[in-house]
Amino acid sequence: MSHPYAPRDLNLEDYVPNFLSQSTILAVYGIASLLVVFLIWILSGRSSKISKIDRWLMCWWAFTGLTHLILEGYFAFSPEFYKDKSGCYLAELAGKEYSKGDSRYAARDAGVVAVEGLTAVLEGPASLLAVIAIAKGKSYSYILQLAISLGQLYGTAVYFITSYLEGDKFAASPYYYYAYYVAANASWVVIPSLICIRCWKKICSAVQLQGQKKTKVR
Repeated sequence: MSHPYAPRDLNLEDYVPNFLSQSTILAVYGIASLLVVFLIWILSGRSSKISKIDRWLMCWWAFTGLTHLILEGYFAFSPEFYKDKSGCYLAELAGKEYSKGDSRYAARDAGVVAVEGLTAVLEGPASLLAVIAIAKGKSYSYILQLAISLGQLYGTAVYFITSYLEGDKFAASPYYYYAYYVAANASWVVIPSLICIRCWKKICSAVQLQGQKKTKVR
């Protein structure tokens, strides 16, 4: 069975095409993501101590954490997803469909597998821990968020740079290139950058305040 990925001569023995349509795959992912965000927003609203910004951040960390764990985790530990004949949704979305925007996924590129595997194992659980840390007002909340965001930015940078160095020729068409490769990853550049700036300011303010208290005591 011929595949839709680039380059066309990519060898994917026993490739099985998607059973679900693109609209169905994306609709399920979109609805599931909105349900997660809605649930976290409602639950976080029960506490008057949590600001709106922190509530939005909780939604983000829940969404990104589950994405890392479920989608990226499935990809990293399912090397033959493109052979799936059962119609498994995760194989359809995390592997076959997204590979149209970056065929390195279907080809099991070592760099991509390494980045996605580490992201799933480390940043996935850490992101969910960030939800709890914000909800409970833990002192390590900002440090944790800063660390995860830096990890996301580093992983995204490696992901884009390695593609560029290898010719940036892994999309099935310009549509998939901009829709999947560029747009779908843009959130993990913009949002972590903003979180890093916010956490940096919060941490610096806390250290400065602590220094002022020590000066007064002396």
